[in-house]
Amino acid sequence: MLEGLHPRNPTHVLRLVTDEAVARRVADIVVETFDPAETAAAAFENEATLDWEVEVYFADAPDEAAMRNLVRIAAGDAAADAVFFETLAEKDWVKASLEGLSMVRAGRFLVHGSHDRSRVPLEAVGIEIEAALAFGTGHHGTTRGCLLMLDALLKRRRPRHVLDVGTGTGVLAIAAARALHRRVAAGDIDAVAVEAALSNSRFNKTGAYLRPVTAKGTEHPALRRVRFYDLIFANILARPLMRLAPSIAAVASPDADLILSGLLIRDVPIVLSAYAAQGFRLAEERHLEGWATLRLRRGGAAPRPL
Repeated sequence: MLEGLHPRNPTHVLRLVTDEAVARRVADIVVETFDPAETAAAAFENEATLDWEVEVYFADAPDEAAMRNLVRIAAGDAAADAVFFETLAEKDWVKASLEGLSMVRAGRFLVHGSHDRSRVPLEAVGIEIEAALAFGTGHHGTTRGCLLMLDALLKRRRPRHVLDVGTGTGVLAIAAARALHRRVAAGDIDAVAVEAALSNSRFNKTGAYLRPVTAKGTEHPALRRVRFYDLIFANILARPLMRLAPSIAAVASPDADLILSGLLIRDVPIVLSAYAAQGFRLAEERHLEGWATLRLRRGGAAPRPL
């Protein structure tokens, strides 16, 4: 998933100050409607004002009337009328990224920017993300949920072969590589994301273990060098998760753990159905900030209760 990666050279931003419920609805509908390589949305609480804010970044000038109408569909007339747009200079983006990236803890993992490098405790597995590429990275409930799931899994076993489908900025692949000291396969459909992941891998001294490739799902020779993986991440959106279920299942070992995220809580049943058709069942589920993270296994635990 491209969570953590701004759109290609963002030029415009939509802003909205509102309450939590409206902020989440607006961010959710944007995430579900647009290609994340071109449009990125975040809902967050402003620590100074305690208001909730929505920021939507665009690679190209948006259709303002259409965006207001989309907000109106999600949250009503008052929210649509409160929306305003700005042109975003590149230097403002980098500055905002640097100022906004605070350290985020997820079990043993600590996501941070270069400005916090000296503050990472010795016992933590630090993951450094380049400031200019750090929009939302680690703060989003999907990424943090996957890191927490990985942390819990590593207390039980140490996977030998790891694959990250839709690696985005590479946070999950880097975390696995640093914790396991093993080669991790990773790919993303977006070449810009792959470049970001490669850059972040170098920052984190995992270049020997991680060489992300541009790939559609698992369709790349570099991702097929290992016949079966016993840990597979896919932090993407619900529809791609469902579409990729057969190909992910095809490269999963009999005892594999699948860690899936990028889906809203309401989308969990349909995603589980797609993977149940491939022989996987829910083993563990976490909710953070309205997003769900799932761990699936073949056979697995009892079906998720209605």
